[in-house]
Amino acid sequence: MPSQSSLSSGSPTSVTVVHDKGLKRDIGKTGLLFTGVGSIIGSGWLFGAFDAASMAGPAAILSWALGAVLIIFVALNYSELGVMFPVAGGVVRYPHYAFGSFASYTSGWITWLSAAGTVGIEVLAAVQYASSYMPWLMESKEGVLVLTVPGIFVSIAMVAVFCVINMFGVKFFAQFNNVLVWWKLLVIVLVFIGLALLAFNPGHFHMPEFGGFAPNGIAPIFAALPAAGIVFSYLGFRQGVEFAGETKNPQRNVPFAVIGSIVLTGIIYILLQVAFIGAIPTDLLKDGWGGLSFSNSAGPWAEIAIMLGAMWLAIILYIDAVVSPADTGLIFTALTPRLSYSQARVGNAPSAMTKLNKKGIPWFGLLITFIVACFLFFPFPSWAKMVGFITSGTVISFGSGPITVAALRRQLPNQERPFRLPGGDVLPFLGFLAANLIVFWTGWDTNWKLFLAMALGYVVLGLHYAFSDRSKIPPLQFKSGWWMILWLGGLAVLSLLSNYGEGAMGVLTFGWGELVCTIFTAIVFYVGIKTRLGSEEVVTNVENTKEAAAEHIDGE
Repeated sequence: MPSQSSLSSGSPTSVTVVHDKGLKRDIGKTGLLFTGVGSIIGSGWLFGAFDAASMAGPAAILSWALGAVLIIFVALNYSELGVMFPVAGGVVRYPHYAFGSFASYTSGWITWLSAAGTVGIEVLAAVQYASSYMPWLMESKEGVLVLTVPGIFVSIAMVAVFCVINMFGVKFFAQFNNVLVWWKLLVIVLVFIGLALLAFNPGHFHMPEFGGFAPNGIAPIFAALPAAGIVFSYLGFRQGVEFAGETKNPQRNVPFAVIGSIVLTGIIYILLQVAFIGAIPTDLLKDGWGGLSFSNSAGPWAEIAIMLGAMWLAIILYIDAVVSPADTGLIFTALTPRLSYSQARVGNAPSAMTKLNKKGIPWFGLLITFIVACFLFFPFPSWAKMVGFITSGTVISFGSGPITVAALRRQLPNQERPFRLPGGDVLPFLGFLAANLIVFWTGWDTNWKLFLAMALGYVVLGLHYAFSDRSKIPPLQFKSGWWMILWLGGLAVLSLLSNYGEGAMGVLTFGWGELVCTIFTAIVFYVGIKTRLGSEEVVTNVENTKEAAAEHIDGE
């Protein structure tokens, strides 16, 4: 590990890495991988294959492959950061190191809000599928299933169970999660093999009467990434980074977990899409892929199984439709308080968020997570009403990572990097471009809500600075973080001018919009690197977050 350079002896080029104190390093290599896999395989796969096929036909296979590639470009950057600084809540803390408090708050606000919302959305998915045999949980309003009053209480109870499990410590959480992930993988294997043996029609992939392989052209292949829940289905890769401070060998385990979870689930998703397309009863395609529809509230997979006479598989899918989302909700219940913990460690949230119990769990942050996740059931009482916002918000939160990699290479060139991306700025730029394109493809009808939430976040930041003890919070360092406003404001304009989503102006048509987005990405990438903090300020930011967290541990 490199030695710390003195701030008084010229420009420092490295800094000593100190692990967070109080957090328990109890997650092994497999546990970290399964945390990522379990988080990725949630509610998305249960309906993603149907939605993607409806939009892109058999070419949906390419959508899943492209989604994996784009997310890998983003994730590779976090693999370098995660082993260089193996701390809890790294997605929030890395921008703080390179660009200061304003940048880290901007990223951290939407990251935390999206993570807390993911707890709720996975609970909603589990309850919605359970309502097929417990109809009192949900009711239909304007064609959308929403929670009933009893359903709200059941949902709150599920979040409470997630919180209790997490209170027992990260080791217990990892062991419990491992069991659920093995269940998820087993169900997926059964679905793929079962449908392949029961019914598989190769003609569905190319039959002219159904429009061939890509019946709607190329554009829907890209539009399906956010709209069909494909990107949402991959977003759990971050767990390998967020739990980097709680694994025994982060240099080995973090890249293995981050990249391994995407590759493994990418293969799974592609195979599931192939099985779905091949197993669809041909008579359901009489109106083409765009006219494909299912009536079973348990989802298309279960309905196909019933049509094929495989009631045993349908029953398993009914069970898994509750277990899979519930496991992902459990994982995000563990993640969210670690994000608020990180925000507090850099001074962007009240210090109470750093309080740990004797198991090393940020218990106060866990309590706030419970309150916020339950509160979101009221304005967003259904899965469909919440998913778009969370997808776009989470991708935005990842976007700062690639620029942070490029900046830190210039700020701390001699820092030990056990995992380093090759090719200079090429992969960081591609990671940043991937994030921007995903948000661009999400569409204006979703993105305007995201940018409004960001604006409200700045109001919260202003209140934090107005009513907090200034001696305990860091300077904003706005001169190094203002590129965030250029980035978000530009994305808002591009989204409005695009032809994606209801309400968009349609000025930037397919192809031209992607080109303009690429040029915009290059501009922001350059500005972000040019406005980075100096090396001395980076070392100071890292040093200011090293103080022992043990003083916050209750009872010690």
